[in-house]
Amino acid sequence: MDSTSDDTGTTAAPAAPPQLLRALGLWETTTIVIGIMIGTGIFIVPAQMTRSLGTREAVFSVWAVAGLLSLFGALSFAELSAMMPEAGGQYVFLREAYGPLTGFLCGWSFFVAAQTGGIAVLAVGFAEYANEFLPLAPWEQKAAAAASVAVLTAINYRGVRQGGALQSILTGLKLGAMAVIILLGYVLVRGLPAGSSSLAVPTGHRFAGAFGVAMVGAFWGYEGWNACTFAAGEVKHPERNIPLALLLGTAAVILLYMAMNLIYFHVLPLDQVARSSRVGADAAVRIFGHTGSYLVSLLIIISTLGSLNGSILAAPRVYYAMAKDGLFFRWCSSVHPSYRTPHLALVVQAVWAILLVAAGTYEQLYTYVIFAAFVFYALTAMAVVVLRRSRPDAPRPYRVFGYPYVPLAFVLGSALFLANTLREEPLEAGFGAVMLGVGLLVYWLWKQRGAPKPRPGAPSASCPL
Repeated sequence: MDSTSDDTGTTAAPAAPPQLLRALGLWETTTIVIGIMIGTGIFIVPAQMTRSLGTREAVFSVWAVAGLLSLFGALSFAELSAMMPEAGGQYVFLREAYGPLTGFLCGWSFFVAAQTGGIAVLAVGFAEYANEFLPLAPWEQKAAAAASVAVLTAINYRGVRQGGALQSILTGLKLGAMAVIILLGYVLVRGLPAGSSSLAVPTGHRFAGAFGVAMVGAFWGYEGWNACTFAAGEVKHPERNIPLALLLGTAAVILLYMAMNLIYFHVLPLDQVARSSRVGADAAVRIFGHTGSYLVSLLIIISTLGSLNGSILAAPRVYYAMAKDGLFFRWCSSVHPSYRTPHLALVVQAVWAILLVAAGTYEQLYTYVIFAAFVFYALTAMAVVVLRRSRPDAPRPYRVFGYPYVPLAFVLGSALFLANTLREEPLEAGFGAVMLGVGLLVYWLWKQRGAPKPRPGAPSASCPL
């Protein structure tokens, strides 16, 4: 029994289980948004966009459209997070709007590939760029990638304050370094080197297809703005701080990305941008000389670690929330009695991500799951409309600006993106659909294991593990 008796014979109440600690302020929450969004994409994908589209103007248009849609999505998520500031974020929003199955499928895609695969990609990226400073054999690079996941998991295991403090430091260093590149790029560089200022430009339906494919790269660059909602249960004054963090963080990244692209085209001719495999490093060489390549490699290492730490911090809160609903291993719902973190959810995430690193299948998984991720993005934005109708009297400390046009614009943009992915990259879309189909089977099997624990307001399923 959990209760105990004192000397008078009275029965003491059972000790309350440990709870997550609200320790993240506005700055830490904003650095989760910025830190996860700015990974390696901005230093690489502008080259692919330039090859596909052929003009600077088209490249800027892609970044602007994807950024605006991301901002609309962030504003939509802001209303939901202020309304339901619980651990699990997007999973909780989907569960409350559509029922436990939709929430489970979202969390399933996060665990199988979207979050853990992203962690594996970032960890291997860190090891590859560290290789420029400390040459490593292929197996040593995998070991370094696995070690980065293990070390950052250990820091976040010890407390959300520690993870948030590290996120603040890494994001601050990242923003400072990017600001230096942007400012000195304009101050030190005068005139383009020799090269072509024009490329072949697709027309008609070919341009529309190329624009849609380029959007994949832009959305990859903006990916991660939703992750701070996962840790909503540990944010101070979440009804205010989460909407502000989503708005400020997403807007800041849009401005930084546009400024970085301006620098690339300011210091490099169009054909060199298109040919480059690492356009950020090539631009830095033009600005700082041969040491510029090493400076950008160091920046990418810091950037990757910031994105990696933010992902490791945020994502386990989804599995923790699922476990509390009986839709994941039940032991993942436990909170460490001293550190007040979902420690077992952190550990199971780290184990799976390290296995993906070792197997070398992470990149394919992460690429293929983007299709499924946007299905859930669209459904979550639509949940703003669904919950406005089904729960009109629920408290909403923040209401999305421009309702219903902003969430519906995001839903429409996501639908067009999904349709273009189906047409241009059917294999990736097909894999995402198969993964969701497997998730349906897993959900059914999990429900067969036992009845759900009662939770007010919504049905759920349970697993006795």
